[in-house]
Amino acid sequence: MSNPDELLVAISAAVESERSNQMSLTVVVGGAVITGRLAPEAMWRERVAEVLRNSNRLGPFSDIFASGPRVKRPGPGAAPTHLHFHLARILQGSLGIPETGGMYRVAIKDVSAWTMGDLSYFDQ
Repeated sequence: MSNPDELLVAISAAVESERSNQMSLTVVVGGAVITGRLAPEAMWRERVAEVLRNSNRLGPFSDIFASGPRVKRPGPGAAPTHLHFHLARILQGSLGIPETGGMYRVAIKDVSAWTMGDLSYFDQ
């Protein structure tokens, strides 16, 4: 979307302001279907930093996530520009990749469709 959907921006802002990670959402981005739960950016960054810190090869990258955004953001009340998913999967056929869920950051302006809830696909 060249103009981000106002409802999606409002949902993201509510997640950011309430520091909740219980909002389930499914989006379509570049033809990929991503489903999972939204998290506030700070919480998402902490979790990614933790995962990286526990890796022998990727540990040095953890500081990038732990230190927060380098670009100064507009003041309080500014609209979020990204969705931060955790426990998320990319739906591909009858599979969700990764099966256990991953951490994804999606630009709101790139979302072409969305729905509330976490989708699961079962081939019966």
